[in-house]
Amino acid sequence: MTKAEVANLLMERTGLGRAESYAVVEAFLESVKTALQQGEKVSLVGFGTFQIKEKNARNGRNPRTG
Repeated sequence: MTKAEVANLLMERTGLGRAESYAVVEAFLESVKTALQQGEKVSLVGFGTFQIKEKNARNGRNPRTG
C-alpha cells in the first residue's frame, strides 16, 4: 500500500479533503521519522515496533564475477 492509497482511504473514511488527508499522512510519517532519528523506539500497538539498529558492515560478493 502506498502513501497515496493510505491518504485516499483516510479521505473516504473521514470525509477530509484530498490535500488535508495527504497532509495528515505526511505529518504522521514525519513524526515517526523524527522520533527514529532521535533514537526513540516507535511502537504502534497492533501494527509493529520500529527502531534503528546499528549493524556491522559486511563484504558483498557479485554472483556473476565471484
